[in-house]
Amino acid sequence: MAKRKTAYVCSQCGADYPRWQGQCSACKEWNTITEYVVSAAKTSSASHSGYAGQTAARIEKLNEIDLAALPRITSTFKELDRVLGGGIVPGSAILIGGSPGAGKSTLLLQVMCQMAKEHNALYVTGEESLQQVAMRASRLNLPDDKLMMLAETNVETICRLAIEQKPRIMVIDSIQVMHVADIQSAPGSVSQVRESAAYLTRFAKQNHIAMFIVGHVTKDGNLAGPKVLEHCIDCSMMLEGESDGRFRTLRSNKNRFGAVNELGVFGMTERGLKEVSNPSAIFLSRGENPAPGSSVMVIWEGTRPLLVEIQALVDYSQMANPRRIAVGLEQNRLAMLLAVLHRHGNVQMNDQDVFVNVVGGVKVSETSADLALLLAMVSSFRNRILPRELIVFGEVGLAGEIRPVPNGTERIAEAAKHGFKRAIVPKGNMPKNRLEGIDVVPVSQLSQALDALE
Repeated sequence: MAKRKTAYVCSQCGADYPRWQGQCSACKEWNTITEYVVSAAKTSSASHSGYAGQTAARIEKLNEIDLAALPRITSTFKELDRVLGGGIVPGSAILIGGSPGAGKSTLLLQVMCQMAKEHNALYVTGEESLQQVAMRASRLNLPDDKLMMLAETNVETICRLAIEQKPRIMVIDSIQVMHVADIQSAPGSVSQVRESAAYLTRFAKQNHIAMFIVGHVTKDGNLAGPKVLEHCIDCSMMLEGESDGRFRTLRSNKNRFGAVNELGVFGMTERGLKEVSNPSAIFLSRGENPAPGSSVMVIWEGTRPLLVEIQALVDYSQMANPRRIAVGLEQNRLAMLLAVLHRHGNVQMNDQDVFVNVVGGVKVSETSADLALLLAMVSSFRNRILPRELIVFGEVGLAGEIRPVPNGTERIAEAAKHGFKRAIVPKGNMPKNRLEGIDVVPVSQLSQALDALE
């Protein structure tokens, strides 16, 4: 009898170790190394042929490679096409993740039912029964006479049946329940997720099938499984939004065929997800009565500007350590901007609680929101209402300087389209030609921005 072989793999990063240890040396996480049984069966050479999908290795010169562009396929959802870079590329592997209840399966079912009218489409479900999927399609009133369905979790069987049907679009829901027969570990383990994703990605590229792969997330909000899962696919997207909220945002974290950090906005209705063609109008749904602590900024998401309202509440603190709470913004940057405001703006808030919120559930990661955040906090602290037609953006440095941000002219033009009459922007973003309908105030120091509010 052959001796059983075991391997120790980190469930967070996929690093291998000859024996068990408490902390992973690669990602520094504790208690994430798990023992797995290595299959003694001989695996085929195809399982180790990489992710590119080539069946035979040969050397070619760079100028001899065929550059014939593959036509993109529309998903029938403009917001999804925007996030994908203009449409679905045949032979691409697309990973979509999100929290439970975000609407991943609902969105893909809507897309597949609509695309099945013109293309062969196959929906593979491993978590739900066929009856459950059919009930959802009936509830959403989707056309269900063209879409092919399959309930299976074995990757080899899925690919064998897919070759017979020759679909152009496939959905795998989800990768955490798929398994390869040669791997002895349970579905959802690091080995199974890695090998299943590699097998499916090769199959998609060899047969020019666009494949959507659904991925679960951990309690930290990251995609479950090894990091190599995000490396082997072509596009990685995250569907974000609270389960009881009205809107969902689809953001691309990786895209080999388009812009990274592109954003698509959907609204959750009784009939499924609906596109939001003008997200700025939703995020700017302000109340009729203006209040202190509210300012509007222009952020750049992928290839388009978005107007978002930011709110700040500054109140006297009864605690020894005042609270600093930021929703939709980085909390460490909030603390840094408060220090800059004290040092270079002569505004002291060390005895005040500061609460900051980005309206609409948008998560702002770029630095162009610095100036708008500071002016919102000053407005709340001084109990003075900012002009309703004012737009603000700009990066604030530690020396109190206002730094320019990319696409400044496009941001100002977007604000003018929505009826804003005045803009406080960095001096480096001052347009060369005057824009109609909006007065642009350039500033280079934080003190100048505060004086512009007077």
